[in-house]
Amino acid sequence: MSDYFIRKARIQDVKPIHAMLMHCARKEFLLPRSFNQLYSHLRDFFVLAEHDEPGIRGCCALSICWDDIAEIRSLAVDESIQKQGWGGKLVEACLSDAVTLGIFRVFTLTYRPHFFERLGFVGVEKEQLPQKVWADCIHCPKFPECDENALIMEM
Repeated sequence: MSDYFIRKARIQDVKPIHAMLMHCARKEFLLPRSFNQLYSHLRDFFVLAEHDEPGIRGCCALSICWDDIAEIRSLAVDESIQKQGWGGKLVEACLSDAVTLGIFRVFTLTYRPHFFERLGFVGVEKEQLPQKVWADCIHCPKFPECDENALIMEM
């Protein structure tokens, strides 16, 4: 039996999620998220928890963008347990949540497109995601010179 399980995030997970995301952001694996963003969007997050241990070992969020599309964002897994399938399981939890909500198109912006391609996502031009560009990207310090890859899955 595995020592880890995936669950919805709780309020006490915000600080560990923030620390994990900031660590990954310093390595330029993903974009940072502020505490305000995390508290405002806590319900979007799934976490990888360890049985009988405090803290988390991974996280991933499903952010609804519009009535027919959502985004996978803030995927991170502790380096000590990477390459064990936990990132894929976190994404699967978010995809299952999307289907439960009636959303069948999910995209991601990532520096690791091959990971998402293995899960069934396909590359698209960012211009095909206008809701994302005008809702979030316009506020990003990298806009309009975004260097992330856009991928989408239609279920």
